Amino acid sequence: MRKDKLVRKTKETNIEIEFNLDGAGKGSIRTPVPFLNHMLELFTRHGLFDMKLKASGDTETDDHHTVEDVGICLGAVIKKTLGDKRGISRYGCSTLPMDETLSEVCIDISGRPYFVFNVKFGKSYRQDDFDFALIEDFFRAVSFNAGLTLHVNLKYGKNNHHIAESVFKGFAKALAEAVVVNTRVKTIPSTKGTL
Repeated sequence: MRKDKLVRKTKETNIEIEFNLDGAGKGSIRTPVPFLNHMLELFTRHGLFDMKLKASGDTETDDHHTVEDVGICLGAVIKKTLGDKRGISRYGCSTLPMDETLSEVCIDISGRPYFVFNVKFGKSYRQDDFDFALIEDFFRAVSFNAGLTLHVNLKYGKNNHHIAESVFKGFAKALAEAVVVNTRVKTIPSTKGTL
């Protein structure tokens, strides 16, 4: 099974994560940011990943360090679990509805991080006691630390919670598609021979 763990301690955050690409959708998520917990539970469930995550951070200042550092750790542990990427499908794309919202998330496990985020949240960036501007920072951190080309596009949507949920579920589905091992692919899926 493709699984690994990672510990990252800084003066701002303390994060421990265990991640299994070939899981059953089981998550144990504990951060001081309830909305992030909710989104990561959706991510594990819909991607069929197993994840244990315990994080603490200086949320008395704000949630930024914790949210971004969790993204850094998730990206890094995804990269570790992929190993040399031999046999993976490499690409994944999901167009996902959530009530009035529709988003598209596309991934290339290229080893060359690139990040596009065309998502506009509603006028009130704070809802559910969460700053929705942090979602872009989270996914940028995941992309750059996992070595993903990641495109996130909101087709339409009004409710900030629904937009976020559509994006996290779409990311889960796209990543699940990209990491599937294709038995017909006997090598690393690149003409360069490396990803």
